[in-house]
Amino acid sequence: MENAIAGIGAELSGQIQLAENVPEKTGMLTVRTANRTIQEAANRPNPVPLWKSLWYEGEVCCLFADSNLGKSIYAVQIASSIAVKRKVLYFDFELSDKQFQLRYTNETTGKCHVFPPNLYRVEIARDCDYPEGCFEDALIMEIERLSVEMDCKILIIDNLSYLCMTSEKGEDAGRLMSRLTELKRKHGLSMLILAHTPKRPLNTPISPNDLAGSKILYNFFDSVFAIGKSAKDENLRYIKQLKVRYGNFEYDSSNVIVYSIDKVDNFLQFVPMGHATEADHLKEITEAERVRLKSEAKTLHSQGMSYREIGRQLDISKTTAERYCKT
Repeated sequence: MENAIAGIGAELSGQIQLAENVPEKTGMLTVRTANRTIQEAANRPNPVPLWKSLWYEGEVCCLFADSNLGKSIYAVQIASSIAVKRKVLYFDFELSDKQFQLRYTNETTGKCHVFPPNLYRVEIARDCDYPEGCFEDALIMEIERLSVEMDCKILIIDNLSYLCMTSEKGEDAGRLMSRLTELKRKHGLSMLILAHTPKRPLNTPISPNDLAGSKILYNFFDSVFAIGKSAKDENLRYIKQLKVRYGNFEYDSSNVIVYSIDKVDNFLQFVPMGHATEADHLKEITEAERVRLKSEAKTLHSQGMSYREIGRQLDISKTTAERYCKT
């Protein structure tokens, strides 16, 4: 019996030794045992939260929302908070410098908000020259060059459509996300990418399907959160966490962060109002309204309209439109 046990031990020892002798890198791939992976990773510091538990250091994160809900306002607020201690590059491809100035100026006194000196705003030069048909590639290369030259690891890009104008195509979306992931690993970057969502009804919860573009985008992002508009008060917004790799899933539908948008002195910002369930801020549909919508959905479907088109016309989700047509 002792000889048998000794034999088994020797065999296991040999297997472990063989596993450890596997070459660490073979072509494109790196091979390590699970134990070695854990040991080496444990020697590195844990990721640092950059903004609540929504965005962590070393992540390619996405913030998406419908138009005019305050994505840029919230992103600048995030950038300003981080820039108190660390350098941040905010790539603003949406506002002109004058629009940006007015947003952060007190209308009564004319006094402008003073941002932390570590916050740098970047825009596309009016006289920029780039190879025809290669704008997106040239822009990503310029973003990489600037982050390296300025030794800045934290980037906020407003918005995704400038990096990939055909993000609804899976191949193009996949190529973009591969490039962003490569930049993250190559230079140790943390990136927050702002994105749009098609107009969505106020009676349905925000879901991953609301992110405009190919599903590949959502799959590649490390973390994702979104801004929703309250159906109960048009001046309120809420933040919902949709995807998490590090940390805790704190702000799901049962605990969204509620904000109002106000200009405090000369700084336009999201002012925290506490927490709530997402259901508290969704539009309620009465039974009579539901019956009417079902009838209209069936009529439109009989006329050849797709579920997506029905949803857009009746201000309901595609899934709801399909369910109404089939019941």
